[in-house]
This record gives sequence, structure tokens and C-alpha cells, in this order.
Amino acid sequence: MLESLSPEQIRSAERTLAAGTWAITGGAVLFSVLTVTPLVERVTPTEWGWTAPILPLVVDAAVVIVVRLDAVVARLGGDSGRWPAVLRWMTGLMTLFLNIGDSVLKRDLVGVAVHSVAPLLLIVTAEAGLAYRRAIGTALERIERSRAAERAEREQRARAEREHERQTREQREHEAREHAERLEHERAERENAERAAEREHAARLERERLDREADMRREQREHEDRIRREEQQRADALRHEQREQREQQERSERSRRERAVHNTALQASPDEVDRERVNTMDAAVNTGVNSTGDVFTKMPEHEARAYIRSFQEGERTVRQLADDTGWSVGWVAARVRDSAAQASPVEAVA
Repeated sequence: MLESLSPEQIRSAERTLAAGTWAITGGAVLFSVLTVTPLVERVTPTEWGWTAPILPLVVDAAVVIVVRLDAVVARLGGDSGRWPAVLRWMTGLMTLFLNIGDSVLKRDLVGVAVHSVAPLLLIVTAEAGLAYRRAIGTALERIERSRAAERAEREQRARAEREHERQTREQREHEAREHAERLEHERAERENAERAAEREHAARLERERLDREADMRREQREHEDRIRREEQQRADALRHEQREQREQQERSERSRRERAVHNTALQASPDEVDRERVNTMDAAVNTGVNSTGDVFTKMPEHEARAYIRSFQEGERTVRQLADDTGWSVGWVAARVRDSAAQASPVEAVA
């Protein structure tokens, strides 16, 4: 029952008990002073009659001390021992005897009953108040222990809950870290894959560019080779045409000389005709020797220079150019050097 009461209700009950106890004690003390003083005056000499109220006051002061200290000791949950109980009963009996003494001497039973009410009420109230306080103290102690146990249990549950929350939080944080690390690892792998793909794409583009450049250089070389072959073919055709023109001129010249020799022979003596015929035959032989194979008379100098410049360096040797033009190897070598010297400033400006 007491466990269901709140601390405020228990303090209110204690205040009610204290107020009632002190009200009964005050009324009993006042009643005792008013009742005992006439009795003490009758048994005290006249000159000491004024001391009559002292005795009931002393006895009532002892009662007040007993009530007050018993309340304190009971509130503290202690036991004051035997002597406080002796003092409590002695002061109660003294108050009882002093209050009923006058009625007993007068043999007034009604007065005895009336005057014993306050002392007996004071004695019983003191004992009952002490018992109440001890019972309340024990109940409070039990309540405090129960509530302390409940608090300890609640604190333990709270600690367990906090520990569980901490473990749960740490687990969530650990999972969050693992998730973040996994995401970071996946992001790093994705970035590495993207960079590898970019490098591969860049390498492929570079290979394609190099292949295109190689194809362009190859096409350019083929184009240049084709142009050189065409130029070579044109040069060969030009030389062949020039050779044919020279051979035709030589044939025309030989025919003219033969006609001239023939005309001269018609007008000259037989000896001169024979000599002219021999000379004509020697010239024909020389002309036939010069016109056979690749050997022919010298090109004119300006044609030989143009012919030498038409070739790039290394395409034909000096000996081949000398055979083609009919000029000496030294002259052809000098012209080749002049052509190379003229080409070098042009390349430097480009």
C-alpha cells in the first residue's frame, strides 16, 4: 500500500502526524499546567506559592523533549535504546499522577476520569507517533530500496539500450564505411577502366594517324616516283627524239655530201674522182660508226646543261650522263655540282 504512495503524499502524512502530535502535546501541557498548579500550591508553603507552575512546566518540558527526539530518531530509522523509553513512560506517568492527584485526594472518580484523559492521550499519542514514524521510516526505506532497485534496473536497461544503440550505431557506421569504401573502390576501378579505355582509344587514334601518315607518305613517294618515272620517260623520249633528229640531220648531211661529191665527180678528172670517192667512203664509214648503238655526237652545251638539270641527285651517275650527252666526265661532274649548288639555296629558303 505504501509503495503506491508518492513521496509527496508520505511527507504530507508525516506533516499531519507531527501537527497532530504537537497539538495534543500542547493541549496536554496547557491542561496539565492549569490542573497541577492548584494542587502544587496547596502542598507548597505560602511564601513559595509562586513556584507552583514550575513543576508541571518541567514535567511537560520533558514530555516535549521525549516527543521531539523520538520523532527525530524514528525519522532517522534508529533505536535510542531503553532509557528514552523509561523517560517517556516516567514523564507520562508523572503527568498522569499530577493531573489526577487532586481528584484522588478528594475521592472524585469523575474528576479522576476527566483529568486522566489528557495525560493518557499524550502517552498513547507519543507511543503511537513513534510506532507510526518507525513504520513510515521502514516503509520509506523499503520504498527507497525498491525504487533504488528500479532505478538501478532502469539504469541497467538504459545502459544496455545505450550499449545496444552504440553497437548498432557502430555497426551502421562500419557498414556505411564499408559501403563508402566499396563505392570508392568501384569508382576507382571505373575511373581506371575509363582511363585505360581513353588511353587505348588515344593509342588507337595515334596508330590510325601514324598509319594514315605512313599511307600518305607512301602515296606521296609513289606519286613522286610516278612523276619521276614520267619525267624520266619524257626525258628519254626527248633524248630519243633529239637522237633521231640528229641522225636525220646526219643522214641529210651525208646525202648532201654524197650529192656534192657526185656532182663534183661529174666535173672532175678521173683521178680526182677516185680521190673524192675514197674521201667520201671514209666519211661514210666514220658516220656509220658514230651512228651505231648509243654513241652519237655531242649535244649542244645548253641542251646538255638542261639534260643534266632534269635529273635529281643520285638518279644517274656522272658516267651515264657523260655517255648520254657526249661531253667529258669532268665537264659533266662540274655541271652536276653547279646544279646541286643552285638547288641548295632554294631548299634553304623553303
